Amino acid sequence: MRFGKTLRNSIYSPWSGKYIDYHKLKVLLREDDVTKDASDSEDSQWTDQDEEAFVQELLNVQLDNVNAFQVETSRQLRERTSTCEAKLRSLAPAEQQQQTPTTDDEEKKAIASEVLQELDSITKEVSELEKYSRINFTGFLKAAKKHDRKRGTRYRVRPLLQVRLSQLPFNSEDYSPLVRRLSVMYSFVREILSRGVVEPKNDGEPRFGEDVYSSFKFWVHSDNVLEVKTYILRQLPVLIYNPGTSKELQTLLEDPAITSLYFDNPKFELYNQKVAKAPEAGSLRLRWTGNLKDKPAIFLEKKVVTDDDRSREVKVQLKQKHVQEFLKGEYRLDKQVHRMEGMGNGESEQAESLKKDVEELQSFIKEHNLQPMVRANYTRTAFQIPGDDRIRISLDTNLALIREDSLDQERPCRDPNEWHRTELDEAGMVYPFNAIRTGEISRFPHALLEVKLRGSAHNAEWVNDLMFSHLVKEAPRFSKFVHGIAQLFEDNVNSFPFWLGELDSDIRRDPETAFHEEQERLAKRAEDDIAVGSFLGGKGSPSRKPLAESRIARYSDVGSPSRVRRASHVVQQRPPRLSVTGPEPEPQPQPQPQEEAELPAEQEQTPAMSRLGALFPSFSTSKRSRTHRGAMVLPPGVRDPGTWIKDSGPVRVESKVWLANQRTLIKWMHVTVLLSSLSLALYNAAGKHNGIARALSVVYTFFAVFSAGWGWYMYEKRANLIRQRSGRDLDNMFGPMVVCIGLAVALVLNFAFKYSSTLEKIRQNHPYPYSSDSSIYSAAPVENQTSWQLVKQAP
Repeated sequence: MRFGKTLRNSIYSPWSGKYIDYHKLKVLLREDDVTKDASDSEDSQWTDQDEEAFVQELLNVQLDNVNAFQVETSRQLRERTSTCEAKLRSLAPAEQQQQTPTTDDEEKKAIASEVLQELDSITKEVSELEKYSRINFTGFLKAAKKHDRKRGTRYRVRPLLQVRLSQLPFNSEDYSPLVRRLSVMYSFVREILSRGVVEPKNDGEPRFGEDVYSSFKFWVHSDNVLEVKTYILRQLPVLIYNPGTSKELQTLLEDPAITSLYFDNPKFELYNQKVAKAPEAGSLRLRWTGNLKDKPAIFLEKKVVTDDDRSREVKVQLKQKHVQEFLKGEYRLDKQVHRMEGMGNGESEQAESLKKDVEELQSFIKEHNLQPMVRANYTRTAFQIPGDDRIRISLDTNLALIREDSLDQERPCRDPNEWHRTELDEAGMVYPFNAIRTGEISRFPHALLEVKLRGSAHNAEWVNDLMFSHLVKEAPRFSKFVHGIAQLFEDNVNSFPFWLGELDSDIRRDPETAFHEEQERLAKRAEDDIAVGSFLGGKGSPSRKPLAESRIARYSDVGSPSRVRRASHVVQQRPPRLSVTGPEPEPQPQPQPQEEAELPAEQEQTPAMSRLGALFPSFSTSKRSRTHRGAMVLPPGVRDPGTWIKDSGPVRVESKVWLANQRTLIKWMHVTVLLSSLSLALYNAAGKHNGIARALSVVYTFFAVFSAGWGWYMYEKRANLIRQRSGRDLDNMFGPMVVCIGLAVALVLNFAFKYSSTLEKIRQNHPYPYSSDSSIYSAAPVENQTSWQLVKQAP
């Protein structure tokens, strides 16, 4: 289905005029010309004015309109939710209110019925708003792709669009907190309508996260992979994968390469369900570890995500020779089932479970007409304490997504009679798979970190520090299967995941910025927990509220990174930056090093010493600091950042910064042209017999080449620093000093050589040279000699 038709079918009628005007963008792009033959004359008809009109409409009109509507609608939904909370607060249990309520049961039910209707309306609009954001996000990407495909020889608009999308909230807003508030109010209202009496929640009920795993997914920049690994290694050992026998444990094994083969049908139904977060959305994959030539164990896994974001897995183990037969329904593990039934001792229940799993998997494949579509190959490093699975962490690197489909009958990627690409597995290809054609592979630029917590592991301090640090970027609901389909089958699908807009952006963050973002998020979450807590019998969020409050209390007093070494009792005297409703926990005193007792003496410095310390931050004016600089003991999980917070903040990049860098390059090119012109003119005017001038022209040519190379090198270096929003200095005096000193030396040598040559000519051509004294010499011919002899005359 074409995207224009998909967009028309997805429009929510009350918001019909607020969607992207895809037809207008196609008209501005002259989409009707796509059927014509592309030629230079046609491309020349697309002028700068046409490009400006399209970019203006796409980035400044359509994108701003969609974003403004999404932000305003989201704000209204939150206000309506707060209004419903205010109405229900009067119906809360008596012990949770400031005074005894006076409303009777009938009035409670009337209020609850009114609120229930409003909640239904809010819930519907929240769902429609999420669909609205997704379909518009896809529309912008589709329009940019059409533009770059047709006008990409001269103009490209997709990089600009991705930069704008990463700055706007409409494609990245998380509605989970709002949905959670609505869920609590729904439960509260239905309890009133069903019994008329509201009872507090029982503390003995199982809480979320105590018996099942909670999964958290993150992106890790390649520059931070090693730091993340070393951070985790301090707490968890690496889980070693050994496919051999126990005798081979002596050898140091590398991280295993895992291959997952994902299934879907030509209509990509599983992909669309997973992107749309449909209930009971399932996925199917074949997974094995290592090279297929080594005949590893192959697992066929079906994963279904339920309505409450929990997952259910169905898995069977197959041999390589039986995979194709199992996928066709011709092999049903009958021998294994009979063997289990004949053994007895409780094995019959496992045999029945295996039968059900086989039937469910084969019926799922047949019902959806599934076939291999995408292969994900990655290297996994797993961390876990043996015998303790409360905390499980995996770090996947070198992720490559490869097409495994046979949709194109003329040029299939996979033989339709095979269940995998045999040329890849038989050749034993490894990352980066250079032999694969460009359009058939997508290499993910980051590493993937997945943290699974169960029970009391949710309160592990070091895990929370890692998840909220600047080293990782949260990527909720990220899926290798979804990302592979979206990247490799972009023309076949009409819905994209939101994380595509941030794929090409720099995910590295400044530590201070990440710290403040975490504080704001935790404060907002704490406020939501307090607002919802009145409907849960005053308990709030059982799993997140203590964590939020403890983290805010722990981090609210943090100052400059250089002050981490100071005593904690001094730090705790500072006023907190954020306040949360309710009493804050008292900070626990911590033992201090012996040398911290001299801290007040260090602070008493003269103005001159303070100015010296401000001028040279790395130079300490305290004798105690210089003595004990290498003996500082930092708290657990804290490392010396090396720079002050004031020096590590984000850099505000403006247009004049780029223009100044370009002007500097132009100045260097101007100097290059002057020096090259001078050397060329000097070389041509010197002639064959003037070796000095020719040599100096070569020297000037060398400086001209150096100035050109230096100018281009500094331009690229500064552009990279600006692009990375680095706080480093942009100046460099080496190049100007080399050119200035070299030119000065060349000019002095030129003058010296010219002066010496002139004196030599005077001595050779003048008949009456003068000496340095006052005597007068005359030249007289001497017989039988070919030279003149100077004879001194009397005064």
